[in-house]
Formats: sequence, structure tokens, C-alpha cells
Amino acid sequence: MAAGISRLTGKVALITGAAQGIGRAIATRLAEEGAKVAIADIQEDVAVKTAADLKSAGLQARALKLDVTSLDGAIAAVATVEREFGPVDILVNNAGWDKLEPFVESTPDTWERVIAINFRGVLNCCKAVIPGMQARGGGKIVSISSDAGRVGSLGEAVYSGCKAGIIAFSKTLARELARNKINVNVVCPGPTETALLRGVMDKQPKVIEAMLRGIPMRRLGQPQDLAGAVAFFASADADYATGQVISISGGLTMAG
Repeated sequence: MAAGISRLTGKVALITGAAQGIGRAIATRLAEEGAKVAIADIQEDVAVKTAADLKSAGLQARALKLDVTSLDGAIAAVATVEREFGPVDILVNNAGWDKLEPFVESTPDTWERVIAINFRGVLNCCKAVIPGMQARGGGKIVSISSDAGRVGSLGEAVYSGCKAGIIAFSKTLARELARNKINVNVVCPGPTETALLRGVMDKQPKVIEAMLRGIPMRRLGQPQDLAGAVAFFASADADYATGQVISISGGLTMAG
């Protein structure tokens, strides 16, 4: 984080899938910029550890268990955060899951899980926070999509479809909520070193080598590389930006 930046002081942020990886990096960055952060994750024990680490660094954080596939769970999570921290000003939809395999080898059970977590989870969390944001006349929603949703990705057909859906959904939501001063934007990671990708690296090193050759910056993304873009969209610096999609991919994908 740049020294002295505290753009989010007094704000309350709910980050899904925040126990580890990209979500943890986002939560850390928003907390460093002054936000009270709710570490929401289905892995409650890991979320508790992450929140404890942030609190030991003098930051404001709390953990809570959240299964984003449940609308009732999302509503309950928002109520819990608001009782302890106050109204949710910032929602970061980061929770995700995938299974790498060719589409013809995939099964409906896998499709359902991928859709439920990656796409329906975004719908549920947005549904849970938007009424309060509308009543208060403002808010920030930042959803983590993927460059897989912009250009496709081998072995990730259903995941790519979900991530493309997040982009279209967010653009529509941005139009619907602009009058309420609610900004809705999207951050698209390129290949980023997370637990999922490390598993691919261990099993298919040649796939990663080929991927690296296609990245102009010649390295995989790190979770921290995404956090700054999310912090920007969550801050007042982005008050006039809505319906926007930014790729953080080391130059792998570029739009004219």
C-alpha cells in the first residue's frame, strides 16, 4: 500500500471468499486503507485466522462463516456485520470455485456447483446489500470476475460463462443503481498464483510454462496485484466510475 493512504476510513466492507488468496489480499488492503472489514468465507476457521492476523496488525476485522450459495445466509451475514460494524458501504464479491476439465468430461453436478458459487453467489450477496445501500443513498459493489469471462479459458467453460455473466450483470446493475449513487464495477484477474493454480502448476507444469510465455510481463499475478484496483473502485476516487471492467493480467489480455 502507498504510504499515508487512508481513503476508506470509517467505511464498512464485506468481502466474500476472504479467508485466503485474492480475498485475503483485498481484505488486508481495504483494512490498511481504514475500512472495517468482514472476512466472510465458508472456511470459518481460516477466516478466523485471517481476521486475527489483521487485528494483530492494528486493523479492524471480524470473521464470519458465509456460504454464498444461500440467499438467506447472505442476508444473515449482512445483518451480523451491520450489528457489529455498522451499515455495509462496500461489497466485494470474491468467492469462487472451479474444477479444471474439458467441458465434454464435466458433469451437471459440477456445473451446478460452479454456477452456484461463482454466479448465484454474486446475485445473493448483491440482493442482500442493495436495499440498505439504496436507503442510505450510496455504496460500492466490486465483483471479481476473470479474464476467462472476457476471452475464454481452456478447461474452464462453465466457469468462463459464469464470469462473463458477472460482467453483464454488473453493467446492468450499474445502470439500474446509478440514480442511487451506488457504483458497480468489475475487476478481472489474469492467471494469479492461488491455491487452485498451484495445484495446476504441480500437475501440469507445461501448461503454466505456456501461459507465462503469453504474459508480456512474464510472471503470474500475485493476490496483492488485484487489491489496489479493488481499493480504487471501493474509494471516493472512483465515484464517477460505474459499469467498468478492468483486467489485471500482466498484459495477457488487452482491449482496444
